[in-house]
Amino acid sequence: MTADARTVALHVETAGRGRPLVLLHGWALHAGLFAPIVPALARAHRVHAVDLPGHGRSPPPPAWTLPAVVDALESTFADAPSSVDVLGWSLGGLVALAWAHAAPRRVARLVLVGTTPRFTASADWPHAMDPRTLHRFADELRVAYRATLQRFVTLQVQGSEAGRTTLAALREALFDRGTPDPSVLAHALAALADADVRALLPAIAQPALVVSGERDTLVPWQASDWLARRLPRATSLAIAGAAHAPFLSHREAFLAPVLDFLAR
Repeated sequence: MTADARTVALHVETAGRGRPLVLLHGWALHAGLFAPIVPALARAHRVHAVDLPGHGRSPPPPAWTLPAVVDALESTFADAPSSVDVLGWSLGGLVALAWAHAAPRRVARLVLVGTTPRFTASADWPHAMDPRTLHRFADELRVAYRATLQRFVTLQVQGSEAGRTTLAALREALFDRGTPDPSVLAHALAALADADVRALLPAIAQPALVVSGERDTLVPWQASDWLARRLPRATSLAIAGAAHAPFLSHREAFLAPVLDFLAR
């Protein structure tokens, strides 16, 4: 653990009883977004919904990097009575992969939703966003970040069968825990743009369920499928008609396989 990570006390909301299940949200959002699925998960699990550093009610870290976030999570769950299962969505899924690799005794199982090992495209990685698009998004964030965030959540539901309903839920939750610090969002976005955990995947031996939306435009299902095939013990599930947030737009189709996986 780095010295910097000890200064970050993550905000965690807990519900239910049973095996610990940690929920990690996406970029620019917060753990309150999981509220619609927490009751179902909490029937069999001790659910810990975490605000990532600088998001929601958690303070920002001195430096927003994947190792710093992993250190903050390790510090937060250092006294957990057992290992934890982790459900990570989008950026939260990338964090979950890094945590599972760094602390295999802490992280027992993974549910990875809308997750990719690399968010930006390259010559050997076509299943991702053009880096120029992400850089342009970062520039827009500096100029008008509230409007940019609104556009960002719109992209998350683009193509979904339940797009309007899901978009309303995302927009309602976006600023529910205050206004995110633009500098924190910029640093987290830069970390997201630079992250590439493809080389780590063969060493992440925990059982994993990789869930994608067939209509996801931010993380194409091909990226999630590739991820599932590279993890040693993973199963891939694509939800028809869903975009980037299947746990909101297709709740029943999402919860049934996730609860089944966690019950094994």
